[in-house]
Amino acid sequence: MAIVNVSDQSFSTEVEGSGTVLVDFWAPWCGPCKMIAPVLEELDTEIGESVKIAKVNVDDNPESASRFGVMSIPTLIVFKDGQPVDKIVGFQSKDALKNVLSRHQ
Repeated sequence: MAIVNVSDQSFSTEVEGSGTVLVDFWAPWCGPCKMIAPVLEELDTEIGESVKIAKVNVDDNPESASRFGVMSIPTLIVFKDGQPVDKIVGFQSKDALKNVLSRHQ
């Protein structure tokens, strides 16, 4: 499954359904956000069948970021069946992200 770019308008449709979704709140000017992007691509290749990965540009979509209390980026929030169940702030390794996701599958 490919990584999906999500807007404020498409957030509920793309994220708040059933299953596990990892949402990356990011911005183009954010260095750590650029560092985590290839990690998310690898993760999508490895576990994209069981976990959907979505990206929200906080500059273009401030409502979603505000709604979930995103104060620093990158912030990654794990949603399970439409509900936020875990929050990770800052750059994380692929193994660390896999470990967090394994608790919610």
